[in-house]
Amino acid sequence: MNRNPLDLIPSIAWLRAYQKDWLRPDVLAGLTAAAVVVPKAMAYATIAGLPVQIGLYTAFVPMVIYALLGTSRPLSVSTTTTIAILTAAELGAAVPGGGTAELVTAGATLALLVGAMLVLASVLRFGFIANFISEPVLTGFKSAIGLVIVVDQLPKLLGVHIDKTGFFRDILAIVGQLPHTSLVTFALTVVMLVLIFGLERFTPRAPAPLLALAVAIIASGLLGLPGAGVATVGSIPTGLPAVAWPNLDLIEVMWPGAAGIALMSFTESIAAARAFSEPREPRLVPNQELLAVGLANVAGGLFGSMPAGGGTTQTAVNRRAGARTQLAELVTAAGAVATLLLLAPMIALLPQAALAAVVVAYSVDLIRPVEFREIRHVRRTEFYWAVVAFAGVVLLGTLKGILVAVIVSLLALVHQAYSPPVYALGRKRGTDVFRPLSREHPDDETWPGLLILRTEGRVFFANAQRIGEQMWPLVKQTQPSVVLIDCSAVFDIEYTALKMLIEAEAKLRSEGILLWMAALNPEALAVVRHSKLGETLGRERLFFNLQAAVEHYRQTAPGQAAR
Repeated sequence: MNRNPLDLIPSIAWLRAYQKDWLRPDVLAGLTAAAVVVPKAMAYATIAGLPVQIGLYTAFVPMVIYALLGTSRPLSVSTTTTIAILTAAELGAAVPGGGTAELVTAGATLALLVGAMLVLASVLRFGFIANFISEPVLTGFKSAIGLVIVVDQLPKLLGVHIDKTGFFRDILAIVGQLPHTSLVTFALTVVMLVLIFGLERFTPRAPAPLLALAVAIIASGLLGLPGAGVATVGSIPTGLPAVAWPNLDLIEVMWPGAAGIALMSFTESIAAARAFSEPREPRLVPNQELLAVGLANVAGGLFGSMPAGGGTTQTAVNRRAGARTQLAELVTAAGAVATLLLLAPMIALLPQAALAAVVVAYSVDLIRPVEFREIRHVRRTEFYWAVVAFAGVVLLGTLKGILVAVIVSLLALVHQAYSPPVYALGRKRGTDVFRPLSREHPDDETWPGLLILRTEGRVFFANAQRIGEQMWPLVKQTQPSVVLIDCSAVFDIEYTALKMLIEAEAKLRSEGILLWMAALNPEALAVVRHSKLGETLGRERLFFNLQAAVEHYRQTAPGQAAR
């Protein structure tokens, strides 16, 4: 089937429908977002161990490509704290001890590889991977990422140097370097953090990171901070990014890490896009989002940027500032270009501690103990999954932490499928409503000799034994003459489970107990009727719903009035 060109290039649709009164809010939103995106992009590049101009390239090229191809109107695409720290881990593994030129080439190659994987996922229509990591697991993963970033930036905040060898060893090394702290650098750090948090607290609409870095540059120039031992960014090239050829020899080494970064890039992008979409806007198309974010990374990699994705904070700023269309993102990209062309000499004076302060200020927000508490309050099991994901990142590293997060999400899914609930049911007196028996409803109706059981979900080879283990004690306890299974919440019965059900029916019959089934959906009913179980039960023991089964039991078992 041929696709409409409008589906491949969503910008054509919003450009054709563009209204004049959207222009002003789009421009203002783009400029406001630029005041946040540009300084944070430079700061996040330093997390990855890359020069600050790489962050500016990432706020330019991927932003433009996504604006043309993405289906989300407010999504702002550059880079994020999560992507930056994952990029740092991958570059450290792929080119250990590499110089600046090697790291820049490796970063561009990584972005290209991430983009290629996302494009391939789009072709294969893998948009569903956006839901591949559960929210509790993502909470644990991001909280650990935030903690890792804070520890990673501490040496810059203190003006000391350590050899990074792992989370806990890095902490010990930092403690050992405390006597060598640069007091001037530390004083600048304190001022920057107070300024950023103060602006965020008392003037939330102000571009806190931009103002903080502007103050740092002015202080650096006026007070001669470089002469006092404060490390600065140093000179950066002026002008637009040039074409950067990837190092294809690194692909074999980096593809596993690139897969993890691609997953997180898309997961973060689609989450931010969904969070800030509005009902009046076109719906998000996950496979098109894969293509847009993928091509944004491919184009960015060809021009020297690091891996990119949609950021929640910058998207929130963009939306709250009034963005109506992706024109706002094009204005933000223009802000990055203006910085490259006009402000490079001033950025050279920027203290590294100021950039680290920006990174820490916006990474701390990833650490959310309140969410852990909320998860624990609602579902203790999923709280454990969050803790395991957190520990995976801290103990094994960020890239292996992604694998832990995915595995934990899958284990959570398997655990739920393996152990579906089994209830004994009663009927709410005076109604046709059947519900689990409990002490809260002591007046619910039951019938002597009739045990009604319900399970939920797909009954298949992995959970059939577990369901039986939960049902048999109830049968032994009540000693019924009829066991009635309510299948209204069962959407499928797999062959292995069906064979186990046939064996259970035979065992019950040998003990003088009949098995009845009710409320099978058409597919499950067809499976049962085409099996030996269907022949055994016949029409007499298969019922349309529970009410019909109960009435039949009352008629065929005289004197069995409800209790």
